[in-house]
Amino acid sequence: MAVTGTRRADSASPRTANLAAVLRALRTGPLSRTQLAARCGLARSAVPGLLAELTGRGLVRPAGVRPGNGRPSRLVELHGEDAYALGLSVEADRLSALVTDLSGRVLDEATEAVDVAALGLQTGMDELAELAGAVLPGPPVGIAVSVPGLVDSAAAVLRFAPALRWRDAEIAGLLAARLDVPAAAIAVDNDANLGALAEAIAGTGDDLFYLGGGTAVGGGLVSGGTILRGARGFAGEVGHIAVDPSGGRCPCGRTGCLETKANLAALLRAAAAPGDPLHDPAPGVEGRVARLTDRIRLGDQRAATAVHELGVALGIALSTVVDVLDPDVVVLGGYFAALGEWLVEPVRVELAARPLGQARVVASGLGLRAPLRGAAHLAAERLFANPTLAEEVMV
Repeated sequence: MAVTGTRRADSASPRTANLAAVLRALRTGPLSRTQLAARCGLARSAVPGLLAELTGRGLVRPAGVRPGNGRPSRLVELHGEDAYALGLSVEADRLSALVTDLSGRVLDEATEAVDVAALGLQTGMDELAELAGAVLPGPPVGIAVSVPGLVDSAAAVLRFAPALRWRDAEIAGLLAARLDVPAAAIAVDNDANLGALAEAIAGTGDDLFYLGGGTAVGGGLVSGGTILRGARGFAGEVGHIAVDPSGGRCPCGRTGCLETKANLAALLRAAAAPGDPLHDPAPGVEGRVARLTDRIRLGDQRAATAVHELGVALGIALSTVVDVLDPDVVVLGGYFAALGEWLVEPVRVELAARPLGQARVVASGLGLRAPLRGAAHLAAERLFANPTLAEEVMV
């Protein structure tokens, strides 16, 4: 099943829609004209003209022949080496950029460790634009930005990101001015949504719930290969499901929310005494989690207990998600992925104890990079939705 990241791409004309359908079909690999006609619901006689147009735009090319019992089938494939999709990621402790071609092959990437909240919005956008310029070999076909907070994806506005201390940030407009691209070319989405999209692309499942851990906790849902965002784009915000009625006070005003147990700072407080090197933010999320896993393997009981209790809390919250949304797969992403060896089983146990807890539980194989990979995929969607844009954006 094709994974789009959008509910449905709007097309300027029926022919543009047909071009888009053919281009999307080729995203899965080389196909013959007969296969393309069948997959796209087109008359076989219409396919050669569409392929000629896509070839002329530099988007497809011949891919040899497939032998058969009768006449060999001539194949075509994506030809997107000069189509650059740019994924950007903003996290509390880093900025990242990744550029792929149309097939999803990574061409370049870069990461800058930085205290993003301390930079502020304007300087943060300056740094992100500079990082983008360092990896882009030419004009991008599209740009998508992953951010940790509530996002109005239709307006490309980050409404609120507590970890960044940004509110009502018009990300698309700010980046467009710095990168000299139209704001319409820039999509902005929640990091958990994009993590879920990346997992679907990787084949983890067509109907999955992605739970990402970091300085905050967020969830993203993919159903039928498409991100489900909800009426206002805030679907999947599971951090305030109550998991411990006697737990700590949450900034939202309630008690015992998942957020109070599962953000990285809370886990490390449970795993080590004040003043312990685990609380030093300098190594970043990956470095601090690596130190924690080392301690567990060396037999640190306090660290092991903290991670097990985290798994129980995740399982309690996810049981509600599974009951309501019925995903096939639950993916533990973000820093949870690095702790999958110890988290997956307690989550499974909690889900199995409930009548509807049948979802498979896995740790993300993409780790902290999942939202960035999802962003690059979403960036390419602009051209897949409207192949006629190739004339404007491809060198």
